[in-house]
Amino acid sequence: MRVCIIDDNQTNLKLLECVVREVDCALQVDTFLDPRVALEYCAVSTPDLVLVDFMMPDIDGHQVLRELRSRPSTQDIPIVMITALGDRSIRQKALELGATDFLTKPIEPYEVKARLTNLLALRQSHVYLQDRNQWLADEVLLATRTIHEREEELIVRLSKAAEFRDPETGSHIVRMAHYSRIIAAGLGLNEEECGLIYRAAPMHDVGKLGIPDRILLKPGPLDPTEREIMQRHARIGHAILADSESALIRKGAEIALSHHERFDGSGYPNGLAGESIPLVGRVVAVADVFDALTSSRPYKEAWSVERARAYLEENRGTHFDPACLDVFLAAWDEVMRIHLRCADLKVFPTAAPDVATSP
Repeated sequence: MRVCIIDDNQTNLKLLECVVREVDCALQVDTFLDPRVALEYCAVSTPDLVLVDFMMPDIDGHQVLRELRSRPSTQDIPIVMITALGDRSIRQKALELGATDFLTKPIEPYEVKARLTNLLALRQSHVYLQDRNQWLADEVLLATRTIHEREEELIVRLSKAAEFRDPETGSHIVRMAHYSRIIAAGLGLNEEECGLIYRAAPMHDVGKLGIPDRILLKPGPLDPTEREIMQRHARIGHAILADSESALIRKGAEIALSHHERFDGSGYPNGLAGESIPLVGRVVAVADVFDALTSSRPYKEAWSVERARAYLEENRGTHFDPACLDVFLAAWDEVMRIHLRCADLKVFPTAAPDVATSP
């Protein structure tokens, strides 16, 4: 541990240094005749204890105390003010400025050693608690990161399960996740929320795991009964993901249930309209439909991006939230980069591929 002694009298410095070394010979003791030099030293090398005389020319002990307490690195260290007997007002001011203890001139070595022993023990305990708190914070951060990694692994595995049912699903969920993040960012959502939507969006159609292959992979239009069965995937997906302790999985449940709602109220499963549809559902609706239109399916060929864009524009305010759609179309160049860059990806990546530059 390090002790800093500040006194403009060389004799006093030597006496105090000897007393401090008797407390513990392993202590590093730094002495300063000039308080300015001492303050510069403390700015780069934080002491564990400071002894400072009050009566010094130019800069007195109060000024030193005020300066040390104004710095984050020395806000909590013990500072002992050395004063003459009877300087009551000086002591009161020192207490207001944050002095920890006082020594009275002429000093009594036994008293000094006892007080300094207690203060150094207090400082050592404080440092230990700080280190332990930092260790605990690091452990919490590590545990949180592990939980997030497991959540993302769950998404990847669910996405792979969906891919086995529908070979096109892998690349679809990669692209629509990126599109969803573009829209969320354009709407002004913070980075944390944008990241949450990006990671949760791929779970939007996980409920299709509960749809029979004869309907999911039917090479043609669905009849009314088949369409009603297909539409159940929104509720199935919500049931799979709902009531999780994970914010990410809960967000996925919200998306699964709401991404087929339409802005005019004609969607499913709850016929919600306008802003009664959760924002994430309105965001993902644009991303999902655009990519579905430009992807091949068992029942249709892929549309051109121009035709898909025209469809989105025609359905602004009916199928799609105008605000979400306008943001998406305003970022068209970035959308096209994602459309081309992610065309061949078959599983959702745990880290987003670089889509900021042209392929």
